[in-house]
Amino acid sequence: METTETFESLVRAEFTPKSTYLNTASNGLLPARTVAALHEAALLRAEGRPLTSLYEDVEACRAGYARLAGVPATRVAAGASVAAHSGVIAASLPAGAEVLTAEDDFTSVLNPFHVRGDLKVRAVPLERVAESVRPGTALVAVSAAQSADGRIADLPALREAARAHGARTYVDFSQAAGWLPMDADAYDFTASVSFKWLLGPHGAAFLVVPEDFGGLTPVLAGWVAGEEPWDSCYGPVAELAHSARRFDLTHALFTFAGLRRSLDLIEELGVAAVHAHDVGLADRFRTGLAALGHEPVPAPGSAIVSVPGLGGRQPELSRAGIEVSNRAGNLRAAFHLFNSPADVDRLLDALAG
Repeated sequence: METTETFESLVRAEFTPKSTYLNTASNGLLPARTVAALHEAALLRAEGRPLTSLYEDVEACRAGYARLAGVPATRVAAGASVAAHSGVIAASLPAGAEVLTAEDDFTSVLNPFHVRGDLKVRAVPLERVAESVRPGTALVAVSAAQSADGRIADLPALREAARAHGARTYVDFSQAAGWLPMDADAYDFTASVSFKWLLGPHGAAFLVVPEDFGGLTPVLAGWVAGEEPWDSCYGPVAELAHSARRFDLTHALFTFAGLRRSLDLIEELGVAAVHAHDVGLADRFRTGLAALGHEPVPAPGSAIVSVPGLGGRQPELSRAGIEVSNRAGNLRAAFHLFNSPADVDRLLDALAG
């Protein structure tokens, strides 16, 4: 486990924000090591050198994410977006199947089920998802942490309710992976993008599937989904990968070159240490808000804080060098490892002014 001194020194070496950046729920900052890797990857292409190392980066990212998720790398598919992964899951369901979702969850985790047109998609408040699983529910699809306000789903209750009724589970960890411990093995399917709390560039997302692939068909499979990719470039793929790689999408090589270094940093720091740091700052902000007479959306234990009625102040805060988001009229602040108590206090001072 990292000491506080080591944690802080690693962070100082990697990040030099020019603003008070409290918007990781939109995009995480890139570590210096990641920027350097992206630069080197671009030079490989610019100078016509072999790209072998970039393909190695993809597999290193798969293995790194697998360690964070607590599953073997053979169960991890490397793609481009959660929406694409959701689409593969949606395509596997029989016509008329019921999909239970949380109201106003992020679009990528639920819209592919809606556009099928022949599924029964039911939405309930996040707090009622577990109790709303019923006989005939085929799949429960929900984000681990809500994008809009940071509320954390009761995943153990959801899992038990789904098991009791024979439903499968699909959890999007996009707003949680990197600061909230993951146990992907506890669910049938999980997914996450990599450009938020995992601090990577845009263009990569992971899907975790069961050992038996959970009945999914690799409907988006191209040559990289072959057991021997370089022998699968022409004509139909003769043999799909024996692992979750059969669900891979053509890799954005530059992205994975950078992401490899970002995942290394998260692993070096440790999710437990990042969790304690991030949630500690969020709790400091909640305490300060109460002193100012503001009540955030209840989201205990979350690194995301959403404050009703203050979203309209986002432009002025940005002009003052404080980056937050306006989500449906709520001011959303998201705290990550490169933030400090001084950042929290600066935002509180600005809100008090």
